Parts: sequence; structure tokens; C-alpha cells
Amino acid sequence: MISRSDVESAAARIAGRVRTTPLARVEPGAFGPPVGLWLKLEFLQHTGSFKARGAFNRILAAAESGTLPARGVVAASGGNAGLAVAYAAAGVGVPAVVYVPTTAPPVKVAKLHRLGATVRQVGAEYAEAYDAAVSHANETGALFCHAYDQAEICAGQGTLGLELLDQLDGGPDTGHGGPDTVLVAVGGGGLLAGVAAALEGHARVVAVEPEGIPTLHEALAAGRPVDIAVGGVAVDSLGARRIGDIAFDVATRTKVHSLLVSDAAIIDARRMLWDRCRIVVEHGTAAALAALTTGGYVPADGERVAVLLCGANTDPSDLV
Repeated sequence: MISRSDVESAAARIAGRVRTTPLARVEPGAFGPPVGLWLKLEFLQHTGSFKARGAFNRILAAAESGTLPARGVVAASGGNAGLAVAYAAAGVGVPAVVYVPTTAPPVKVAKLHRLGATVRQVGAEYAEAYDAAVSHANETGALFCHAYDQAEICAGQGTLGLELLDQLDGGPDTGHGGPDTVLVAVGGGGLLAGVAAALEGHARVVAVEPEGIPTLHEALAAGRPVDIAVGGVAVDSLGARRIGDIAFDVATRTKVHSLLVSDAAIIDARRMLWDRCRIVVEHGTAAALAALTTGGYVPADGERVAVLLCGANTDPSDLV
């Protein structure tokens, strides 16, 4: 379990290590209902996704406590978490080993190599790469950086929520007052956990999941995290088989609502972002916007909605 105070501590720890990403206001009706809509451009973060926040918090917290080993760090990832861990490890000056499934997009694998990580491809799904990374940590003593289910990781991701509150509460072109609702794409739930904790008591958080990867949706129905089959266009970034325990606890405590969107809706939302804003994002990222474009989430009159555009490590060739 994490709280807002954990996120505030993370924000202080990683200050100066991550970018403050822009918040863009979108004209009413551009993506559905005629409401106040803002896009948080977190894909402009280091390594192209929000995950640099959590990776820095995890590694710097270990350094502060004297538990960061000389062997460095190890992570399992569909791509984005590994990129973040590799970047943060290089920034702190320790080596990184990243396990990825054989299905990881080549663009992400190439970036891992450029960041200096040792890359090992194992299995067709994230779960297989995860098991290999855990074995590596146990055998070598390297610090294991979970993609989404460690307190430091989740708290670091939540700094995005604090940043959004600061920007939308009286910032340029925002008027006065923070967001009423924040739409967040969910895979394993690290971003959801952090943002929901950061915004608790300040804004409603809606979790948006692909129909083919309903980790939180199924967990809420079962009353506990459960394993699911995964598939679809967003599997490379949202393809966890099970929602994280921390995310489930925070979602339950803060009464997060889950919405499902189809692959077709995700593809359409991604293309709309390109056609209307010249923004290129991953399919997983576009899931959050798809809740609006499909009418899955219908804002009330006067509601202020923010959509987290959390990653853009993608091949843009199919957008033109």
C-alpha cells in the first residue's frame, strides 16, 4: 500500500532527474464530449514514457539506504520499464540487465542497447521474462526493479499526478481548480497506483483497459488480483497477466472505476491523436483516450478531464 506522503517523498527524491512534461489544453469536442479536456504529454519524459519516474525512485531509494549493490540492477519488461531502468541506472552509475520477451518491439530493444543495458530476450510473454529476471536477481544479488508492483516504483510514478495537479490548478490556460477526472491506461497498474494515491481526495481516477487485458477489471470482479490471458494490440506495453497487489489495494481504497475498450477503439484513438494533434503514442497509451472517443466515459457538463498520454515508444509507420 502507498499513500500520498509516499508520492511526495518520491517527488523530492527524483527532483532534477526527470522532466516536468507539458500539459496541453484541447478544444472542446475535439475527441468527443464538449468538455474541458487536457492532455498530459508524459510521453515526452526521458526514455519516452512515465516509467523513468519510478525507476529513479527505486534506485535512488536503494542508494540512500545503502542497499544498492555494485552488481547493479535487473528488470523484466515489455520494453518501457526496461528503458527506464537502463536510463536511471546509467544516471546513477550502475550496470543494468533487462529481460524482455521475444515479442518486444524492435524499436524498444534497440533503445535498450543504446542506453548501455545488457539485454536478454526470454519467452513470448512478459511473465516468462519476469521469471528469468527474478532468477538473475537471486543468483547475482542485483537489485530487482519490478515493472509495476513495488512501493518505490508506484510512488515514483505517482509524481506524475502531483505534477498534473500543480499544472492544472491555476496554470496557464487552465482557469482555477484541478481536474475532476483523470483517465489512466492500465496494465500491471504501477501508474494507476501512484496517480490514484497522489490524487486521493482531489480527483476521480478512471482506469481504462483493453478488452484483451482486463487485469484490474477482473480483479475488481473477483475481489482480488487474478491471472488472466492477455492479447491484443496493446500487449507490448499493457501485457501483464495480473494486476499488481499495490495497484489493487490503492484502486479499492480510492474507489477507482474500470472501463474496457476494444482494440478497434484503441487504434482509432491513436490515429485521431496523430490526425488532429500530430501526437504519436503507443497503442497502450491511446487506450486512455479511447474511453472518451467511444463514449465509454461520458463527462458531466462542466467537468474537467485530463488524459494521461503516458508513452510513445512505438513504430509510427502505420499512422501515415
